[in-house]
Amino acid sequence: MPAWDAGLYLQFANERARPAADLIARISLRDPAHIVDIGCGPGNSTQMLHKRWPQATIIGVDNSAEMLAEASVAHPGWSWIQADAATWSGGDRFDLVFSNAALHWLPNHAEVFPRLFQLVAPGGAFALQMPANFHAPAHRIMSEVAQEPLWRGALKNAGAGIGVESLSFYYDLLHPLAASLDLWETEYLHILEGPEAILEWIRGTGMRPYLQALPDNHQRKQFQDLCLERLGKAYPRQSSGKVLFPFRRIFVVAYRD
Repeated sequence: MPAWDAGLYLQFANERARPAADLIARISLRDPAHIVDIGCGPGNSTQMLHKRWPQATIIGVDNSAEMLAEASVAHPGWSWIQADAATWSGGDRFDLVFSNAALHWLPNHAEVFPRLFQLVAPGGAFALQMPANFHAPAHRIMSEVAQEPLWRGALKNAGAGIGVESLSFYYDLLHPLAASLDLWETEYLHILEGPEAILEWIRGTGMRPYLQALPDNHQRKQFQDLCLERLGKAYPRQSSGKVLFPFRRIFVVAYRD
């Protein structure tokens, strides 16, 4: 997995926090005592969980040493674990297994999600949010640029490792396991300074596998410049000079008896 740039990711911390806040507000648990934040990144979602349930014991799990280093600087007394969410077992049950914008990086949700649900203690919940924006112009542009002859070989499968299924898929997957399910989707309309801001946004997330697969900084800059040119056409400036960046996300809360 390409290394994460925590500073780049946090450039849009406020926009990235909105879905986490919406998910946390929807969770119908009064006083979960033991919480795990899977894919915690630099700890911004973990901080929101602490604010909602200040008496809970909360640990953050992420496979990125760079992200966990940032989290440890911000909250040195909290518990941070470097591990792969695809295989991490936790060694315990949790009243809340929480994940914000992380599980789309894992393949084989048909196996991973039931396994994560098994980490939920009786009366607890598995709550997650994932981007579902992979058919948006920004992602289509990255895929199209990757087909240019210069990069076609190096980038053949660069975007294949990320994605989400439909809400009906997650309903059918978790319904036999859960006492009740709450599923919904939201499209956020982010107001950004311009196409350059959209490029910065996707450089910190969805563009990472493409840039990692390119052999040198010169080709990475070429790839980004060509994407930026097309982003400017796909996301035209408004009369104010800003651009509107729609971003769709899906949410699932599965409760256990």
